[in-house]
Amino acid sequence: MLTFNDLIVAFETLGLQNKPVIAHASLHSFGRVEGGADSVITSLMYTTGAFIMPTHTYKTMVTPASGPANNAVNYTRGQQWNRLSEPYRPDMPADRMMGVIPDSIRHWPEAARSMHPILSFSGIRADKILKSQTIEEPFAPLRALVEQDGWVMLIGVDHTVNTSIHFAEKLAGRKQFVRWALTESGTVTCPGFPGCSAGFQVIEPEVRSFTKSVKVGEATVLALPLRALMIRVIELIKKDRYALLCDRSDCERCGEVRKM
Repeated sequence: MLTFNDLIVAFETLGLQNKPVIAHASLHSFGRVEGGADSVITSLMYTTGAFIMPTHTYKTMVTPASGPANNAVNYTRGQQWNRLSEPYRPDMPADRMMGVIPDSIRHWPEAARSMHPILSFSGIRADKILKSQTIEEPFAPLRALVEQDGWVMLIGVDHTVNTSIHFAEKLAGRKQFVRWALTESGTVTCPGFPGCSAGFQVIEPEVRSFTKSVKVGEATVLALPLRALMIRVIELIKKDRYALLCDRSDCERCGEVRKM
């Protein structure tokens, strides 16, 4: 079983003690961890300058009767799921796809959460970064991290969950989408919704030269400087307009990007 000290020693080798970080993590990837998600969070507190994690809440999403064309939405079919939607609230659990660790952050007294009803982030010692988010700019916290020479940590996961690549796609001019969220004061229009991430792992050989890596338990932890990642993704998309798209024929978002 991994201990808190095992995590501290491994994370310290990445040299991020004074850096703000966006982290993506799978607790299951470690094997058994004494203290579970709380040990991972505490380890990040000790070994980074600040950190955030996605705490997205897809259960708030609703589909209107009509909306923009070429938006990767079947408006008629989508409405049948509206009855399952829930109004966003600041203490709403993160979607299960985010994992146990991001959702656990919400319960820490030191933690803060950004305001987006679908694409929120939570973090510790990152209040200013989180407050940069708006409805119109859901990935503004990533812009703030880049400006502060931030890093991304992939803890037992790969680039298919690397939210920062979505921000790089936006910077490269790739099509963004519009979605809608149910809130306690009504339905909110949320522009800047990203495309599909299923094809993102192809970036791995492109960023290998500046990726740090450490093994802890059964998990591999990767760390990349965000600015270098942004540059490499933008270069790749400028070179190949289909880069990073998934190969599923039924993927509506990748299909719309291809049409552009």
